[in-house]
Amino acid sequence: MKIQDLTYGIVGLGIMGGSFAKSIRQNILCMNGAKGRVLACNRSTACLEMAKNEGVADQTFTIDKVDQMISQCDVLFICLYPHATLDFLKEHKDSFKSGAIITDISGVKGIFEKSLPQILRPDVDFIIGHPMAGGEKEGYAASNAQFFVNHNYILIPRECNKAENLEFMRELITAMGFTRITETTCDIHDYKIGFTSQLCHVIASALVESAEDPGITAFGGGSFEDLTRIALINAPLWTELFISNKEKLLEHIDRFEQQLELMKKYIASEDSQNLCNLLSDTREKRLKMGSVRTEVKK
Repeated sequence: MKIQDLTYGIVGLGIMGGSFAKSIRQNILCMNGAKGRVLACNRSTACLEMAKNEGVADQTFTIDKVDQMISQCDVLFICLYPHATLDFLKEHKDSFKSGAIITDISGVKGIFEKSLPQILRPDVDFIIGHPMAGGEKEGYAASNAQFFVNHNYILIPRECNKAENLEFMRELITAMGFTRITETTCDIHDYKIGFTSQLCHVIASALVESAEDPGITAFGGGSFEDLTRIALINAPLWTELFISNKEKLLEHIDRFEQQLELMKKYIASEDSQNLCNLLSDTREKRLKMGSVRTEVKK
């Protein structure tokens, strides 16, 4: 079946779920002769009304009617926190449409690798995924289909995934505007995301907390603003992400602290030669990081 003729479901119509719904509507169901639909479910009803009025969702469901929705969905995006996603799969596993493709957006993956085999029915295909896109604000009102354009999507194929379903996901992701698909394992995902995302949020949060004078930002010239944009944090979500990935995240924090102590030592001792060498090395490393665009494979 063509991607424009399928029924898509969104569970959790926040900033990410709303962006998926809008992207599917704008980029896929706009194709000539498209027969597909977007169905959406959320705990609060205000965003459901907005999505319906904007023409983003064809039909909306309150949480007590979610089984009616997911039984119709060919493709289902579960846009919940990691443990809530697992709970949802357990509670509603008997209601999924046979042959459905289900995917997630969670920022940690190890918990899925351990739990999915005990949860899922064999006639549904759960493909682990992580869109590397989004915004700082929360809620459906902040969602935007453009978040996905020219961004990276991480897919984690499992041996049980059907080859045709993986290929379908690649086609769907590309149609939504993602320009790079990285395929990897749960373990590699959690290690690298622990550095590129979670450690960055830890540092940004610590930097903001270290300020003794809130008015210090009057002297900002852009550096502080660039470093702390992500400190506008969804506290419950990031608390769960940090703790769920604590082993890998703590490794990264330890290494960061070692580098911070080294800089502190050079500054305190006025060791300009070693400090300059370190900063020069930092510049070279950052330039190399910016040029690396290779995909991570199993």
